[in-house]
Amino acid sequence: MPKQIYFWAALFWTFAIAFLCLVSIGNVVPQVSLQNADKYVHFTFHFVFTWLWFLYFSHEKIESSNAKTILAVFLLSFIYGISVEIMQGFFTIARKADIYDVLANTTGAVMAVISIRLYQKYMQKRKLSN
Repeated sequence: MPKQIYFWAALFWTFAIAFLCLVSIGNVVPQVSLQNADKYVHFTFHFVFTWLWFLYFSHEKIESSNAKTILAVFLLSFIYGISVEIMQGFFTIARKADIYDVLANTTGAVMAVISIRLYQKYMQKRKLSN
């Protein structure tokens, strides 16, 4: 897949997170009766965010990408998540900053990092067995 596609997918996801977190879409989105459902959404946002930016930055060398790339995309996700929460607190009326959202964001990014590392190990073992 061309690197350009990874870039546009990651950029789209980044803007989608900002839009969905900063714009009040109350009546458009159906209400879910699952307790803390928004935390699962935040987790998913940052899990996918971390993977997409990792794919962009490590294009064509996924299984051998170094720890600096993984750390960079984790920090990008972490800082972006905090930034969105700060913007919610200062620039929106219907939304508020929530430390638990930051925790859910961070957990999603950590789980993405773990899944990236597991995928890399799987690919390395597969490459060695061929």
